[in-house]
Amino acid sequence: MIFDRVKSLDAILATAEKKSLHRSLGAFQLTMLGIGAIIGTGIFVLTAAAAQKAGPGMMVSFMVAGFVCAVAALCYSELASMVPVSGSAYTYTYAVMGELLAWMVGWALVLEYAVAASAVCVGWSGYVMGLIKSTTGFSLPVFLSSGPAWGLDGFMPTVDFAHGIINLPAIIVAAAVTWLLVIGTSESAKVNAVLVAVKIIALTAFIVISLPIIKGENFTPFMPTGLMGHDGLGVIGAAASIFFAYVGFDAVSTAAEETKNPQRNVPIGLIGSLAICTIFYLLVAAGVIGTVGAQPVRDLAGNVLSPDGLDFANRCAALTAAGEAPIVCSKEALAETLRRIDFGLVGDLVGLAASIALPSVILMMIYGQTRIFFVMARDGLLPEGLADVHPKYKTPWKMTIFTGICVAVAGAFFPVGQLADISNSGTLFAFFMVAIAVMMLRRTDPGRFRPFRTPLVWVIAPVAAIGCLGLYLNLPFVAKMVLPVWGAIGLLIYFFYSRGHSHVGRGLIEVHEEDADVPPTALPPI
Repeated sequence: MIFDRVKSLDAILATAEKKSLHRSLGAFQLTMLGIGAIIGTGIFVLTAAAAQKAGPGMMVSFMVAGFVCAVAALCYSELASMVPVSGSAYTYTYAVMGELLAWMVGWALVLEYAVAASAVCVGWSGYVMGLIKSTTGFSLPVFLSSGPAWGLDGFMPTVDFAHGIINLPAIIVAAAVTWLLVIGTSESAKVNAVLVAVKIIALTAFIVISLPIIKGENFTPFMPTGLMGHDGLGVIGAAASIFFAYVGFDAVSTAAEETKNPQRNVPIGLIGSLAICTIFYLLVAAGVIGTVGAQPVRDLAGNVLSPDGLDFANRCAALTAAGEAPIVCSKEALAETLRRIDFGLVGDLVGLAASIALPSVILMMIYGQTRIFFVMARDGLLPEGLADVHPKYKTPWKMTIFTGICVAVAGAFFPVGQLADISNSGTLFAFFMVAIAVMMLRRTDPGRFRPFRTPLVWVIAPVAAIGCLGLYLNLPFVAKMVLPVWGAIGLLIYFFYSRGHSHVGRGLIEVHEEDADVPPTALPPI
């Protein structure tokens, strides 16, 4: 049977209990942890793409995405509190549903981590180049500052190099972060706290400046693309993309083992942080919409264009040449909005804040990806040589360099919106599997001790699963197709290599003492 290989949950929990973490976090600390983890790159770089998909209706999109995150997080918290070891959703699935599905989840997490890191690289590129142009007047040639535009002709991919060939800044930042990880440089908690504060201050400044001068007429029509449009357009399609701006909430879930009274405090921390961040995002979106407008770009026939298609790139280029480009065409929407309302200096400071803070997110994303690879290699599902530690720097250098190259290549040749949507497809699959795992474990092992129990699990878990599936189905066609194609490649690797080398399959069921106290890898703010 292909579902017969399950990692011993008893062995994992026995070791985790030997090295359990001190319970010291209360509801307030968890809420602050969640806010710091959630607010990040997504709101800086995806506002323009969301506006193109939904217009002012993107405000509803933020609420929809936040709700799906909340119910998924409640499911995630139960497994995180039960299986407090490294590996994230991959480890949970291995312990509940077996090796094959665990492999598929781990394989999907490559989309969640590595592709998300690529998206952040492209977002960083847009803000840095915008800042340099605003302050010095210098700009790179277009073929070096942006990747090509991608589209579909039927089922065949098409590429247009007229608006860019390679995103050089994205390659540079990916290479620099990879080098730092290879030599063992990592952020301290204090540095990360400062960078989170920088992002929050920048967004707060944007809100304080923009809200007093918003114009009500800019909110009409409110839903120009409807609730659900074709190829990822509409309010729900925008919510599927905006999901990227919320990922990071699982930092609260994975802190469940360190939480006092987790049954009370974890839901408060999760729902509280997601609610506060949703309000924050709504205020930012209102500032953009109300000051400069956020109606989507249409073709000459009046049809709304997909923000990552060839036609959109061509139309934005034409509008830019005519000096009439709307904010939905911007690669640095928040900074550009401030410049357009005569707050150029503050706009440059917002661009500077993004430029300073975003590389730390790339660092944590690539680190998170190498951590997942490390756990899978240690289980024998990937070549164990990938987990080799550098003799001088004591880091998994092969895996880090491999991940860095993949991140740089994707960032060099794909637009940020497509990368975010592809990343969301992997994330939504992983959270869908977590929701299913919670229900399965309640049936197969109802007596197991659960430090945190998902409230109303037979309502919350199905809603989480349906919500994740619904957002996935509303992603653009290309992003939806990447997941099954990527999964098919993963299945080939599993049956031709991983299944034969699996430690569990060979009877080598070990639990590693040295990192039993490491909480599951949580996503940093993106």
